[in-house]
Amino acid sequence: MPQQFSISASRAAVTLGGVAVLALAIVAAPMVTGSPRAALAADPTNNEHVITVSGMGKTTVKPDVADVSLGVQNQRESAKAARDDAAQTMNAILAALKSLGMADDDIKTSMLSISPVYDYNSSSPRITGYQVTNVVSVHVRDLNKVADVIDDSVAAGATTVNGVAFDVADRASAENQARDAAVKDARAHADALASAAAVTNTGVASISETAASYPFPYYGVAADAAKGGAPGSPSVPTPIQPGTQDITINVTVSYTI
Repeated sequence: MPQQFSISASRAAVTLGGVAVLALAIVAAPMVTGSPRAALAADPTNNEHVITVSGMGKTTVKPDVADVSLGVQNQRESAKAARDDAAQTMNAILAALKSLGMADDDIKTSMLSISPVYDYNSSSPRITGYQVTNVVSVHVRDLNKVADVIDDSVAAGATTVNGVAFDVADRASAENQARDAAVKDARAHADALASAAAVTNTGVASISETAASYPFPYYGVAADAAKGGAPGSPSVPTPIQPGTQDITINVTVSYTI
């Protein structure tokens, strides 16, 4: 009996052991099946190592074109009277501009408004007249004519000169020079960081650009403008100084390491 009991117990142990192994395999099977997805989602090899830097490039140019904003503003008792007077004055301004050689394509209406003028001193606001504003933007391709554009327009009846914006006709060439300088500046920063970290830049992962250059405005009032455009040329021409303009390009570059 003891010997028989011993054999039976041994078989039971083997059977239980087999069940344990089988259970372990069943539990482990989903873990083995699901493990590639978990590893793929958190695989560190998919995270690219980069050095991200900024670079700036600047080109200083001398403006060779300008945009002049000028026009007429008047007030009359009726909207029709205000419009008629403004139209007559603007036609005289346009004639003066064209006599200077300004092409139709270089003259553009930038503002035209007719609005009532109110008297707020009484108990209830009342309309006392109408105001008309008519403004044109003139693209001047010869900077030597900027003063003439202003002075002759004022002599023709212009009552407002909103300003002069200087620019360069070939902006693409100037921007390309600034862009090259910006990329070289970024690479120099990246190389310095890589050297300090004892790594090597192997390529460009991404690059973006921001332009930070605008036409330089000159604000002033032409001679006789405050007098409503008195007839005749001004005794002293309006002084114009184009100066220089900075065209700046900023880039952000990520280098792989």
